[in-house]
Amino acid sequence: MNKYELKNGLRVMIEQIPTCRSVSFGIWVKTGSRYEDLNNNGISHFVEHMLFKGTKRHSAKDIADLFDGIGGNVNAFTSKEYTCYYAKVLDTHLPIAVDILSDMFFESQIADGELAKEKNVILEEISMYEDTPDDTVHDLASRAAYQDHPLAYSILGTVERLNAMGSADLRKYMGERYSIENTVISVAGNVGPEVLELLEKHFGRFDVHSKDVSLEVPVFHSKALFHKKKTEQNHLCLTFPGSTIKSPNLYAMILLNNTIGGGMSSRLFQEVREKRGLAYSVYSYHSSYADNGLFTVYAGTAPKQTQEVYDITMELLNELAATGMNEQELHRGKEQLKGNLILSLESTSSRMNRLGKNELMLGRHYTLDEMLERIDQVELSDVKAIMEDMMAQPCAVALVGANKKVLSGSGREFIVSNSVETSAGE
Repeated sequence: MNKYELKNGLRVMIEQIPTCRSVSFGIWVKTGSRYEDLNNNGISHFVEHMLFKGTKRHSAKDIADLFDGIGGNVNAFTSKEYTCYYAKVLDTHLPIAVDILSDMFFESQIADGELAKEKNVILEEISMYEDTPDDTVHDLASRAAYQDHPLAYSILGTVERLNAMGSADLRKYMGERYSIENTVISVAGNVGPEVLELLEKHFGRFDVHSKDVSLEVPVFHSKALFHKKKTEQNHLCLTFPGSTIKSPNLYAMILLNNTIGGGMSSRLFQEVREKRGLAYSVYSYHSSYADNGLFTVYAGTAPKQTQEVYDITMELLNELAATGMNEQELHRGKEQLKGNLILSLESTSSRMNRLGKNELMLGRHYTLDEMLERIDQVELSDVKAIMEDMMAQPCAVALVGANKKVLSGSGREFIVSNSVETSAGE
């Protein structure tokens, strides 16, 4: 792995893997829903969509045809803190991928006609998302924990705000966020030194600069939010404070997550699903951000079983906070984590993602040996300390279902998130 800078200062990360015949190429931009406000929520994701809708040289169909014609993949994604445009192609086709993606990055038309059509596509995406309660409950969980902070904003945005956006708004936002300081190029695969000349040719003209934005650190709130929706199951999230992406305790948090609900051997899965048969889907996950983090437990269960699932989960977590993990769980978790890490490095896409995200969010890179060493250094006391911190205050609760009274035994006072729709009949 090597780090370079183009003549204009644009950071480039390259990992040469001569034993494969593919190359993964990504353009990473430090922008996402966290960098938005109530007036433009959803604009980062909207920009991502519009960059595929045609340039001066290529129509949207041309872009699709060109990648299909070389057997390559091209796509993009937007998160709360970054956006990535990427392609995976045969090594001989890298010049084509760089040419097209750079053209999209610099020369997208963002034409009014295409914008109106793509706006409708995103509105359909929002509708699809809202029709999936086991997805929407996670957005509700972020709102319960972060309240009005931008980290609680939906990545897709809102119907009202999207309808108000025009092409000038998107261009203005790109001018503010799509800068040299906020952008990283990452390449992983069978490439030689000539790739730098290729990148200089296509990205050397990049001359947009910006000042660093001061981010507000979120405060964790132990709120309880309820979204009324006619469903067969209740969808429940319990959320606790987590670790930042730069935290020295990050691997301890990941190991803790694996023990609680990170797989089929986890305590939560074994107790709630295997032993008691109370849920089909039950798991936990950890979300790390630049200066904050969340740990979330999710379960989907029948209304009559919701209180029992809640009680079992809290009992399990309190027991773990009191007694900690055991040596067997810690050893198994470490081997699982190391195995997942090493296997992921067999993919050029994973390596490209790791390079881009680490440079953009951390500004540094750990070697495989360093990461394995950090995992091995985690001790039971580290995990127990994190668990005690997590349980030091009440969790945030999010519930999507037909009736909030299913958790009346939890002692939590729910705030109805869609009060206009649910003012009667609860």
